[in-house]
Amino acid sequence: MNTQFKIDLDLIPTTFDAIHVYLAATVFGLALTVIILLFVLLMSAIRKAKKPEQKAVDNKEQAISTKIPKREPEVKIVEKIVEVEKIVEVEKIVQQPAPEPIVLKEATPDAALQLLSLLQTEARFIDFIKEDVNAYSDQDIGAAARVVHTGCHKVIKEHFTLTTIRTEQEGSKITLNKGFNASEVRLTGNIVGQAPFTGTLVHKGWKVTEVKLPKLTQGHNANIIAAAEVEL
Repeated sequence: MNTQFKIDLDLIPTTFDAIHVYLAATVFGLALTVIILLFVLLMSAIRKAKKPEQKAVDNKEQAISTKIPKREPEVKIVEKIVEVEKIVEVEKIVQQPAPEPIVLKEATPDAALQLLSLLQTEARFIDFIKEDVNAYSDQDIGAAARVVHTGCHKVIKEHFTLTTIRTEQEGSKITLNKGFNASEVRLTGNIVGQAPFTGTLVHKGWKVTEVKLPKLTQGHNANIIAAAEVEL
């Protein structure tokens, strides 16, 4: 007896049991896993493709950076400029010619001899200086000094124009600033440090602004201060 089973392929189940649900979930999970794996593989391929390009860009930037020198900090640049200026100053000092030797000017004795002659003529100055005053009393010396003073005053007034170096009153406090003329002001006492100096004016000082000595005739012997006198 032959038994035949007929399967109707058009028959669609109208209900799902637990096995069908499990199979459907498994298929869905496998499909999702495959999609994720494909996505990961795609991203990995994209990254690998970008790496050579990035490496080429980095190499290009590195090559450019090696050609272009890096800028030094401004502080180092300023220090180098200062060092160069110092070197230039040293070179200038080295290249400067040696200072010329100081040549002392020799004063001719004629003017001094002429002045002594005038003082002798008007004030008997040489006679007074050469006299031994120890043999005379103070009264006699005072009388002679008055004659010498009068004659010397006449010579100085007629042949020299004098003015004081400082205009302040003697005994007053004055201040000498930096750069004062050391040839006009002589410091005395406790000299410490550098100008400005403040001290007491002890003497105003004198300087000659004009000299009016008489002219000498040709052949005049200036060494003769006073000729010898012979009374006949």
